[in-house]
Order: sequence, then structure tokens, then C-alpha cells
Amino acid sequence: MASLNVGNLGEYLREQRRNAQLSLRQLADAAGVSNPYLSQIERGLRKPSAEVLQQVAKALRISAETLYVRAGILDAERDGEERRREGATRAVILADPTLNERQKQVLLQIYESFRKENGFGIGEPAQDPGEGTAEEPAGGTDAPSDTDVRGTRTAGGSDAGPRRTTG
Repeated sequence: MASLNVGNLGEYLREQRRNAQLSLRQLADAAGVSNPYLSQIERGLRKPSAEVLQQVAKALRISAETLYVRAGILDAERDGEERRREGATRAVILADPTLNERQKQVLLQIYESFRKENGFGIGEPAQDPGEGTAEEPAGGTDAPSDTDVRGTRTAGGSDAGPRRTTG
């Protein structure tokens, strides 16, 4: 049964709880909140914290983001635009034919670390669904290896000079 757009967090939660065929007490227990508190949320008497909404969403097996938007914690339009920009940036990096796969993954890691440093991307996956995760290179840095970027080694151990990698 599709959920109706009821426009109110409490009514929406009640509808989702009923769709899941849970009593108020069962949902309260599953979410780790008190029965009276959950009842007050459903009746619109209390505005729950993001943490409580996350617990309730997990118990209902629904998106916490949906509850955040309904509770006014997230702005759906602004958040959607932010996700589109982030997705476009990732797509450009992944589509660049001049970078090899390792370089693309390192660049995505750096991009994500800057987003987190600036307060964006918190709680969002570092990779788009279906993308592999980049593992950290040996030595504990995100820098590509010498042979990936800097050049090839000669028999004497010196660099033969910069080279362009394909991949």
C-alpha cells in the first residue's frame, strides 16, 4: 500500500506504523523510546530529535531522510540539489579517460574528505551505490604510487621522467 502525503510527521509515522502492522508499544520497544513519548510524537505534541527519528526509521525499515524532511530537519529541495551537484562531480571524475581507475578512486576519496571537512556529505556514502571502495595505499597516504604518476624506474633506480598512464 502506497503511503499518502499527509503532510504531518505524526500522522505519517502513524500511517507507516500501521502499514508495518505494529502496535504503538511494539514500535516504541523496537525504536528504544518510551510508549508515551512515541504517542506524543504521533499526536503532534512533541518534535523528536534526529537521533530518535533515526531509531524510529530503522524500526519501521524506512528512510530516516524522509522523516527528517517531514520533521523540518532537512530541506528536501536544497538537499536534492546538493546530491545532484555531488553526483555530477563524481560522474565527471569517473568518466575522465585521462585518469586510470586508481587515480579516479583516489580523487574521489580526496573530494569526499574535502566535503566532510566543509560540513557536507556527513552520513552519506563515500561512493555511489554500485561503485567499489578505494582502498588506502600502503604507507597510509592517499598519494598514488611512484609508477602511477611520477614515472618509470630505470635499472639504476632513477626516474626516467614523467609519463602519462592510461587505464
